[in-house]
Amino acid sequence: MRRKQLVLSTAAVLAALALAGCANDRMTTGSISQSASYGKPVDQLTEADVRAEADSLGRAYVADPKNKALALRYAAVLQMDGRTDQSLAVMRRTAIVFPKDRDVLAAYGKALAAAGDLQPALDAVRRAQTPEYPDWKLMSAEAAILDQLGKTQDARALYRRALDIKPGEPSILSNLGMSYVLEGDLKTAETYLRQAVAIPGTDSRVRQNLALVVGLQGRFKDAEQIARQELSPDQAQANVSYLRSMLAQQNAWNQIKAQDEEKNTN
Repeated sequence: MRRKQLVLSTAAVLAALALAGCANDRMTTGSISQSASYGKPVDQLTEADVRAEADSLGRAYVADPKNKALALRYAAVLQMDGRTDQSLAVMRRTAIVFPKDRDVLAAYGKALAAAGDLQPALDAVRRAQTPEYPDWKLMSAEAAILDQLGKTQDARALYRRALDIKPGEPSILSNLGMSYVLEGDLKTAETYLRQAVAIPGTDSRVRQNLALVVGLQGRFKDAEQIARQELSPDQAQANVSYLRSMLAQQNAWNQIKAQDEEKNTN
């Protein structure tokens, strides 16, 4: 029962990661990518990079607030820096300038979701979608928001429609895994997350979520190994720190570690 409570208490955080990152930031559409003309993709920036880029992009944005690519990048970096309100303000202003642009509406929806404004986020993502030529990225993003709103079956139907369009896409598999975390079904969640991390190029946030799901099932050493895989030493340590901070809730870290050690001695 305690573990079930912990699962449910961390589920909102996991789902927020899914919404904010949409796996490797594939929520944006069209020709604009979060790395366009700015060097590394946002999800590959170190903490120091994020701070430095937030400052430089902020100055550039003040000088040119109607630059679409700049605004998208700046909003994404602000989200990485935890400044969700500021990111939302940037995207709200950009959506006024580009009220019908799919890239902008998608990023605006993401910013709204990260700020916890789920119904407006859902409206923005749906406005960006075109029924005659549906975008699987927007479909997966809409499903993630529906999950947060408690509309689980509608969300999973959308995930599967998105997978029909883009089979084996790790961002969809990751968000589908998060759907099962939200109802405490960790085994099914692990299945989808393992499928996602097995695909080359999947971003480390998906691996972080897999590590947490494995840890919540009491397999502490496995969880830490997953958190360290295929990453630089700095990134691996950041992942392990994230894992420990999450599992530390309600003394879960010590509880699960003790259980794992007891299993190993038996």
